[in-house]
Amino acid sequence: MRLHVGCAMWTHKSWQGRVSVHPLPAQERLRYYAAWCDAVEGNTTFYATPTRETVMSWAQQTDPDFRFVLKLPKSITHERRLADVDEPLRVFLDAIEPLGPRAHALWIQLPGSFAPADVSVLARFLRRLPTSHRYAVEVRHPAFFDEPRSASLLEGVLNGVGAEWIPFDTTAFFRTPPTSDAEREAWTKKPRMPRRSIGLTDQPIVRYLGRDAHEQTIEGWQHWVEVTAGWLREGRSPTMFVHTPDNADAPMLARRFHDEVRARVPELEALPEPLPVEPLTLF
Repeated sequence: MRLHVGCAMWTHKSWQGRVSVHPLPAQERLRYYAAWCDAVEGNTTFYATPTRETVMSWAQQTDPDFRFVLKLPKSITHERRLADVDEPLRVFLDAIEPLGPRAHALWIQLPGSFAPADVSVLARFLRRLPTSHRYAVEVRHPAFFDEPRSASLLEGVLNGVGAEWIPFDTTAFFRTPPTSDAEREAWTKKPRMPRRSIGLTDQPIVRYLGRDAHEQTIEGWQHWVEVTAGWLREGRSPTMFVHTPDNADAPMLARRFHDEVRARVPELEALPEPLPVEPLTLF
């Protein structure tokens, strides 16, 4: 029984001196983050495929059971829309190979314009993917959430290849107007996604966006605490990613979420204690 928790990134300016020592070389920051959380969203791979050397450094800084959920490059999902992508996909898969089992799932985030009429394209793409990886799909077209037939169509395709459907729960964030600069910026950029609480596989993945105020973030995730506890009792191994508009305390909040689930499922093993963070000195 295992619950993995994480954030949208492994380094953030506000974490310096709190999550990791400061100053700290960029190539060592993941090691400190991995002592706080045991999963991370691979958002950077959406913008550029990393070199194998970079990925090797990620593997060296993390344990084999650390979970990377890596987003496929936008050239595959958004620009070519899953068609004629053999070469960029080959390059991407070769680059992430050093992660081994740490590459928990390859994340296929589709644009909001990807509609139920395009599901056949997704089905062909998924059937051609190597079975050496797990796959998870995130859709944003409202029809997948508002129309039962469209949801059933997508679920059928995903179930056919053992892929997961990643929900991005922004309901708590959009419940009340923004009150900070970070919230106002997120208000214009984040999708207004209905909450979906169905896991298709034995390893569900959830993305949750709270508020900058801790109490609002914690209040908003109570639904997920219960759902996650239920998944664990069923023998599943979920991953929860906690976001806030400023992400200033995201690692601490992710650990708090794990603690709240563990209070309901006592047999869940506690997260290890983070690495000590002490100021570096000249002596």
